Amino acid sequence: MSDSDPFSTHEVLNQSPIFGDIDLYASDQVLSEAIHREGGEGAAGRLRSFGALAGSRDMLEEGRLANESPPRLRRFDEKGRPLDIVEYHPAYHRLMATSMAAGLHCSVWEHLATPGASPRPGAHVERAGAFYMAAQMEAGHCCPITMTSAAVATLIEEPAIARVLLPRILSRDYDRRIRPMTDKTAITIGMGMTEKQGGTDVRANTTRATPIANGGPGGEYLITGHKWFMSAPMSDAFLVLAQAPGGLACFLMPRLLPDGSANPIRIQRLKDKLGNRSNASAEVEFARTSAWMIGEEGRGIATILAMVTLTRLDCAVSSAGLMRLCLANALLHTRHRKVFGRVLADEPVMTPVLADLALEVEAATALAFRLARAFDHAGDEGEAAFRRLMTPVVKYLVCKTAPGFAAEAMECLGGNGYVEEGLLARAYRELPVNAIWEGSGNVMCLDVLRVMMKEPDAVESVLDGLAKSVAGDRRIATALERVRDILHRPRDIELNARAFVEGLAAVSAAALLRASAPQAVADAYVATRLEGGFARHYGVGLARADMKAIVARALPAGT
Repeated sequence: MSDSDPFSTHEVLNQSPIFGDIDLYASDQVLSEAIHREGGEGAAGRLRSFGALAGSRDMLEEGRLANESPPRLRRFDEKGRPLDIVEYHPAYHRLMATSMAAGLHCSVWEHLATPGASPRPGAHVERAGAFYMAAQMEAGHCCPITMTSAAVATLIEEPAIARVLLPRILSRDYDRRIRPMTDKTAITIGMGMTEKQGGTDVRANTTRATPIANGGPGGEYLITGHKWFMSAPMSDAFLVLAQAPGGLACFLMPRLLPDGSANPIRIQRLKDKLGNRSNASAEVEFARTSAWMIGEEGRGIATILAMVTLTRLDCAVSSAGLMRLCLANALLHTRHRKVFGRVLADEPVMTPVLADLALEVEAATALAFRLARAFDHAGDEGEAAFRRLMTPVVKYLVCKTAPGFAAEAMECLGGNGYVEEGLLARAYRELPVNAIWEGSGNVMCLDVLRVMMKEPDAVESVLDGLAKSVAGDRRIATALERVRDILHRPRDIELNARAFVEGLAAVSAAALLRASAPQAVADAYVATRLEGGFARHYGVGLARADMKAIVARALPAGT
């Protein structure tokens, strides 16, 4: 006790360092290897620079501030006129500016600025690497970043509209001003699909679109109805679904009209969400709100699916990134914390848990970046088949695994993991959204079944490719045969859809690890995920694994 301070009753000892000022790229061996393996080797310098920034204490502090001061709705101005403005903490705007300066909202589309140019090789893999780290920096702001990037895939179906918007989407500025899109240096795009009565079943949407004049592709419509979830309501425009005379259609709805007047979008309230709190989501109403059709009447789902597919990739990438953040924190804490006179990480009951968590991150990362490579090779028939089948498969496994994974990592820190001062409590609240957004687990399974029915050759192409890649490993080949066997029972296919998707995802991860990871990692993954049966908790079934080698590979370098 100090004589000058009577409350100085103890010294703070046996605590781990605060997580921060860590280069999220250079310290992550699994990430850097995935980038090089999947075609992004030329991006190492750029990713290292972004990783150092994203993992800095300054940017992690911005994430804390943005989540502790969530957005708020200003319905009216001081004279009672409607405003419908969502105000964000300055930290949120700094996060947006950082990710947009890095091109996370546009980098895969920059070739469109030059007529006839081809996409940059490895663009999707490079962007996935940066997005993986941006989610660790702060995940909520990644929502409008994702939607802006993914929206381009839909907008280019209407060239006249795309020509106006693309220069502003491709800008790396961040222009938060409330102005008509043509008066801004940069814009962001949000999305509104679901309604109260249907949710995922967007065919049940009741919002109506009435054409002005003849309507049709590129034509103006007036939309009346609602959206149960409108993501990022301060975006400059939104892609929305509504029932046109010819059926469900996709529309671009600007927040401000070209003359600067407000498009009648009434924000009823902001959602009070479990996580994703730095980012606003809203319930909205439309009252003869102007919007322009993208694609054709009756093809709204097909039109917006190009956007949705890309957002599903981001769900998997960001979940894998947040899993890495949780693992890195667990490793940092357990290596610096002593219990009963020994380092916690070396305790025989803790080492298997850390090794099992490391296996999960390596598998999730391998799957996410292999999927990103498929997007980089869209013109290749085999890669296109892989993308169509494996996008819902990878999203299913990674995003459904992540929430429970975060809970186990939090337990490694004990009470230090459960409090809001640290990073894990926020990650734990954040992760369920990726399993829900853009289709829950059952929706992913139904999408896989759709591919089976409509494109059986694509399914066979992927399974044949897997069989060739694992021909030298009897254990993985046997697991693949069990997955194939489900296809031979078509009467029960929907009942067994989850078994098929989970089995295919695990076999795919095992094949990737067998081809690229150290033997200790691949052997342990196969033994526990393919041969070990169902393990209800982490740390079970690794007694024969080289756990120290697995943990050492996962350690954040320099910590």
